[in-house]
Amino acid sequence: MQRRNDKFLRRTAASVAQRGMTLIEIMIVIIIMAMIATGVSLAVMKQLDKSRIKDARMGACTMRSAVQLYMADHPRQCPSLDDLMDGYLDSKKRVQDPWNQDYTIECEGDEPDVYSAGPDGEGGKPIRCEKGEDE
Repeated sequence: MQRRNDKFLRRTAASVAQRGMTLIEIMIVIIIMAMIATGVSLAVMKQLDKSRIKDARMGACTMRSAVQLYMADHPRQCPSLDDLMDGYLDSKKRVQDPWNQDYTIECEGDEPDVYSAGPDGEGGKPIRCEKGEDE
């Protein structure tokens, strides 16, 4: 009788060792992985927003330089984007901001103002070329 019990215990111990992971354990691992992925994606999205703003600012600086060149050749005329594409901007350059909106060009006085409407597209917080950046 003792022998049978020993055999039975060995068999059950072996089957318990081979059964693998329970559903709860798998769910816990999946939840932990989802939390890590969420944290990483939030960090990446913040950096993506910062890089788009920086790209818009640099694009505004490029456009502003092209507008200044155009105004040096054509005094008292404010160019349109089409005017700038005729020799003042490289045809391969983007003429839109990272949110696919056209840059706005305003010419009042000697210094042109070129800006992007920003991520909302409404112009509530326009993104401009800061002084000294395009020089």
